[in-house]
Amino acid sequence: MPEDFRLDMGAPWLNLLATRGRHFGPQPVERLPTAERLRDWLAASELTPLAAVTEFDLTTAHELREVLRPLALGAVDGVPPSADQVRALTRFLKAEPVHLAALDRLHRSASPTAAAAFARLAHQAADWLTGPLRHDLRACPEQDCRGVFADPGGRRRWCPSPACASRGRVRALRERRRTEP
Repeated sequence: MPEDFRLDMGAPWLNLLATRGRHFGPQPVERLPTAERLRDWLAASELTPLAAVTEFDLTTAHELREVLRPLALGAVDGVPPSADQVRALTRFLKAEPVHLAALDRLHRSASPTAAAAFARLAHQAADWLTGPLRHDLRACPEQDCRGVFADPGGRRRWCPSPACASRGRVRALRERRRTEP
């Protein structure tokens, strides 16, 4: 089902980018069409805020996603970010106290609001984009997808979507057949 969440991109901030599928195609797939779906995605990402998720939060999530997309693709393509792109991300980087607890595993306190959860995602993205993990970022070569994913081994060709890999393999096979004598 196209509305299912993609949680296989390598990090929650990359999974946020995947909440809009086929972004560059003629019919993009919006996986966060409502505040309720955003709440479900935050829960699946272990970022459930204590406060209710609102329509304003949904708009903010879409905004953060579209602030991160060109920065991530720029990191993959070697394109330096503009001052406006940096300013847009900085707007989401709010300091938030982190409280840890040792239970069955190490736990972090829940975000009080969706905005605080978005700040965690923005910090994670900034850490990736400014540190050595940026070298692990790849973009799917499918032109309607261009999904950014983590590839620490440097061996993946397509994003984790089976559809992209299938289309890419079929296209490569057709090209080989076309050029064979």
